[in-house]
Amino acid sequence: MSHMGNSGKVAAGAFLAALGMLVLTAITLEAAVLLTFLGLVAVGYVASVAEAFSRRRHLALLAGAAGTSLFIGCTIAFLRMWGLAFNQDPAALDAGVATTDSDIYFYLAVASGTLTLLVLFAAAVWPSRGHSWRRSGAPVRRRRPAPSRASAGRPASQRQPAQRQAAQAQPAQRQTGKTGAARSAAGRPRR
Repeated sequence: MSHMGNSGKVAAGAFLAALGMLVLTAITLEAAVLLTFLGLVAVGYVASVAEAFSRRRHLALLAGAAGTSLFIGCTIAFLRMWGLAFNQDPAALDAGVATTDSDIYFYLAVASGTLTLLVLFAAAVWPSRGHSWRRSGAPVRRRRPAPSRASAGRPASQRQPAQRQAAQAQPAQRQTGKTGAARSAAGRPRR
């Protein structure tokens, strides 16, 4: 877990605790345990999105956005079929529902929500491709690219004489206290 940031660790902890709460909800059927489960899932969702943003996993974020939209749409359709969504009637909960087709929206909402959480959790926890590790856990060092200037990597003895004179003249100019224009003119090598 050393490759994850704080958000990834929070997401992993929240999802593990949510699994425990899901089991406890199935055993006890208490509303407080169910709300705790939903709260832990929400914390895990937000932490996974934050970790996916910090790791620049844009494809997983796009899939998460599509899955979240599908989850919200199917949930509203399920509630609408039961007459619970966007209903101003105070006795809406008392009326019986004559439809049998609302189950498909419930199953679609559960499936899209679960897949969305799995995709975002994988984006938060899965190690990066470019992050190579040895068996000991120390990162593998890669060679630096060559310096952009040809003279930057050579010692002073191999530089051309004009470059050596310019390099030696710069410290001397700082001590004399010349003006800025005189310094820039004196610092240029003569040809």
